[in-house]
Amino acid sequence: DDVQINKMKLNLAMARACMNPEDLQSKTKISMPTIYNAISGKSVRPATLGRIAKALEVDVTEILED
Repeated sequence: DDVQINKMKLNLAMARACMNPEDLQSKTKISMPTIYNAISGKSVRPATLGRIAKALEVDVTEILED
């Protein structure tokens, strides 16, 4: 089942990491449409959530929708 990333928490984590969507794409090797889906709060696969969290150096629970 897909999971949902919390938009605000993701944006905060990206700000703390000084990353924009292109930086995140470059670090995760995830396609830009998928990056934008995650940023806009659409559901993503758990592995995608994990790769984004790892790139931002946060725990997955920090950016997961409650």
